[in-house]
Amino acid sequence: MPDSTAAISIILPACNEAGALAELLPRLRAQCPQAEILLVDDGSTDATARIAREQGARVISHPISLGNGAAIKTGARSAKGEILVFMDADGQHDPADIPRLLARLDDGHDMVIGARTKGSQATWGRGIANALYNRLASYMTGHPIPDLTSGFRAVRAAPFRQFLYLLPNGFSYPTTITMAFFRAGLSVAYQPIVAKARIGRSHIRPLKDGLRFLLIIFKIGTLYSPLKLFVPIAALHGLIGLGYYAYTYLTATRISLATLFLLTTAVTIFLIGLVSEQITQLMYKDSDRHKSAD
Repeated sequence: MPDSTAAISIILPACNEAGALAELLPRLRAQCPQAEILLVDDGSTDATARIAREQGARVISHPISLGNGAAIKTGARSAKGEILVFMDADGQHDPADIPRLLARLDDGHDMVIGARTKGSQATWGRGIANALYNRLASYMTGHPIPDLTSGFRAVRAAPFRQFLYLLPNGFSYPTTITMAFFRAGLSVAYQPIVAKARIGRSHIRPLKDGLRFLLIIFKIGTLYSPLKLFVPIAALHGLIGLGYYAYTYLTATRISLATLFLLTTAVTIFLIGLVSEQITQLMYKDSDRHKSAD
């Protein structure tokens, strides 16, 4: 297990963040003088890459914008450190919080996430949406998740790279990697932080990306614990089928085709859940073996 002397790479995915970098990068260097600072320029059309190079950061550029998740994957593959610190390049995250994340990592955790507190800057709509995502993810994983979508985290490089194939190219890589770590039996901790208002315009589209977050939660939910998703749906179909059977039997002394359809569907959904559970076990067996070896 890497200790506090392990090589650290700070990875900043960035798209048109020139306005924040001139202030952020000197603070990062002052806070973590020995760390590798790696900025992944995701097709910026402003001076993002030039400012980063002038400030001494290592820069990898995408010729076109591939998405936040794609930038994260590029950074994770290219970073030299044993410990990776991911943070936004828009000025929301305070470099002074990095040592607090690393200290928790040294306690034996595999990933430490900066959990935004109530004092953090966010619109009321995003606050409600994040609370919903946290509830759903907590149900799926069986673990309390105070901040599912935080992009500020410190993580051990080796297990993180095992799950790169799961990460989407767009937004919400935090959703995917957090739930994947829980499913693999890795230790995840949360460190309270205060996130400031970002500098510049947000790249998140609330409606489109909000729906995408929900879809990803359910997608990863089926990878994490399929029966938690399929059993309630199957039970709902079964209860409606039995209820409709009671109604038709009392009113017409017969069983309807709708009842047969609902009960058959309930059994089918449950069986699909069982098969999905077995597939999930096979998908994560290598991760379980690596953890046992560690």
